[in-house]
Amino acid sequence: MRPLIIPIFVMYRGCPNRCVFCNELIAAGDYSGRVTADTVRAICDRHLGSDGKRFDQIAFYGGNFTGMAREYQIELLDAAKGYIDAGMADSIRISTRPDYIDEERIDLIAGYPVSTVEIGAQSMVDEVLSAAGRGHSSDDVRSALTLLRNAGFKTGAHLMAGLPGDTREGFEYTVEEIIALRPDTVRIHPTIVFRDTPLAEAYREGTYIPLTLDEAVDLCKHALLRFQKEGIPVIRLGLHTTQEMIVGDSVVAGPFHPAFRSLVESAIFLDMATKLLRSRDETGEKIVFSVSPQDVSNLRGMKNRNMRILKESFGLAEIRVRENTRQKRGSLKIDAL
Repeated sequence: MRPLIIPIFVMYRGCPNRCVFCNELIAAGDYSGRVTADTVRAICDRHLGSDGKRFDQIAFYGGNFTGMAREYQIELLDAAKGYIDAGMADSIRISTRPDYIDEERIDLIAGYPVSTVEIGAQSMVDEVLSAAGRGHSSDDVRSALTLLRNAGFKTGAHLMAGLPGDTREGFEYTVEEIIALRPDTVRIHPTIVFRDTPLAEAYREGTYIPLTLDEAVDLCKHALLRFQKEGIPVIRLGLHTTQEMIVGDSVVAGPFHPAFRSLVESAIFLDMATKLLRSRDETGEKIVFSVSPQDVSNLRGMKNRNMRILKESFGLAEIRVRENTRQKRGSLKIDAL
């Protein structure tokens, strides 16, 4: 079950520079103005309402939390702590840059009910980090995740596919390096070209070519399978769709799709089905696949795309999908007709 999280966006706060891909007003939604303790309380009260709903975490996203002024961090943490003390939420989650994690900053957040710290790693290839204007190195990521884990925090790592200068080999290297660091969770999304960014200018000049949707799905499919094999949950694939993304000219280019994770998981099921069909002994124009009820849509693909591909590839006249409540989610079998 996904945790219930109250998101609070501290737009750009604490960021020493602007990455070439970054337009947080589009990626996170237009949360204008300075977030204060009163803002935190208003957002929390709006989510909590009067029905006694309890949340798992209050999360500070959209900025470099540990890079903000110490007094400002304390103001926001104090406001959130009041809800944990009152039993309305369990803990606090923050997101930050890897080069703004050290013993002094850890000591500050350790004095509050902060349980999870997510690090914007993006890549573990230093040349890619430099081209993206990140302003930190892969060693900063290694140091931050190690320090946080040793201090008892749960950790998350955020990765991006298709950054300027990256390659398939570079992205796969990033995945393996992050696996070696053993974060508790991972988020992955393909690079999207938003307006009013240096990346948009590079795209218009022809010096940056974004991933196609198929390329992005294939890269993220590889990453998802590797992290799943290593027991590291991928808690988000693709960007959360904001209203700003779907209006006007906010998205200039790139593999944006509001159901990106579904595309990736459907691609995995297409591979699984293809492998099963190639290895079957008997022939015939009809086939029955058995899946968990939660996987039916992933097997079928969007608008039954997988069914059409399998029929054409294997000369099938009929494909039936049988739901099996006892079957493990993520698995696929061929059943008797």
